[in-house]
Amino acid sequence: MRYTDVAIVGGGLAGATVAAMLGRAGIAACLIDPHVTYRPELRCEKLAGDQLELLRRTGLAEQTLRAATLDGEVWEARFGMVVAKKPSDQHGVMYDTLVNAVRAQIPPSVEIIHGKAYAVATGSDRQRITLANDETISARLIVLSNGLNIGLRQMLGMERRIISACHSITLGFDVAPIGRHSFEFPALTYWPGRPGARMAYLSIFPIGEKMRANLMVYRDMTDPWLREFRQAPESALMALMPGLHRMLGDFRVGDPIRIRPADLCVTEGHLQPGVVLAGDAFSTSCPAAGTGTTKVFTDVERLCNVHIPAWLSTDGMDVDKIRQFYEDPAKIDCETRSLAKAYHLRSLSIDRGLASRAGRWGRFAVRVAQGFRYAVGKRIPATAAPPEQRAIGGQAHRGRLA
Repeated sequence: MRYTDVAIVGGGLAGATVAAMLGRAGIAACLIDPHVTYRPELRCEKLAGDQLELLRRTGLAEQTLRAATLDGEVWEARFGMVVAKKPSDQHGVMYDTLVNAVRAQIPPSVEIIHGKAYAVATGSDRQRITLANDETISARLIVLSNGLNIGLRQMLGMERRIISACHSITLGFDVAPIGRHSFEFPALTYWPGRPGARMAYLSIFPIGEKMRANLMVYRDMTDPWLREFRQAPESALMALMPGLHRMLGDFRVGDPIRIRPADLCVTEGHLQPGVVLAGDAFSTSCPAAGTGTTKVFTDVERLCNVHIPAWLSTDGMDVDKIRQFYEDPAKIDCETRSLAKAYHLRSLSIDRGLASRAGRWGRFAVRVAQGFRYAVGKRIPATAAPPEQRAIGGQAHRGRLA
């Protein structure tokens, strides 16, 4: 039997980040995952905003972001018109590249076990994990970060409850201009013009030398439109967004086209001694809302910077300790905002009621105003104003970038 303080099951973004952070903090840990390197999968493909700040709190940002591509500016468009050109801190990165960049920062002190955990037993003191090859691991704490794999959770009496089945569908693919070296825009977010499109938005952004597209739609997996998209993606995009050709010109969609439905789920019966759930293992998010990585980084930052060091400083691993993480105000706030944003964006995108129509036009007006202010700010040189006004203007500009 192997002994450690923390056993992490699942080496995706959550598990790899926990392993890297604990190892750097000098905490004895092991990571259990069957794959030597993380394989390609359609999940998070860009980081921005609060996700970057959370990543910095993990201490892993500098090396991780070297694997990503910063776009610097994003154009926002609707009805075939650019309504705003804004500074952007979006970093495009394929999910497997992101995970492997984090894995590369796991220190040698953390043992990585390339195997599959098929049984767990927990208690208020030590926990036991049995691997598929019958090896056993004894740990003070188990971090379950194995995403949508529910087998181990069911073994512990936990159940996954679906809140909203197929809440959204993400389509991921490369897109390239025909007859030109590049598109005119550095990055593009295209908003739908009508609720009948049943889409949230199309996002196009650079990853390395390629332009990556994420199309977020609200449909059922049996919808014939998905088959039509696979067969003729360019025609399907033009029919969905009639003004898009003004932005893209002639273009082609590259293979493969990946399609991933997302259910909104929560795990019930999770409050147990000796085990804590992180990331999708606890609850899922809507990719269209863009909060999945925020939830992951919030979970691991609170666990590794606050709770796990405190738990290991005293004997035992009872329910009262574990409860502190699930009742952490930062975690609760993140979970609440993520769920609210998922429902709000779906309603705003496809509902035909008066309130949703007003919301869509209101959002459109706000984006036009933001684009106008930024354009005016770029045209007025800072040296044209007196020193005291330049200082105020500089603060305001930095506020827009934040």
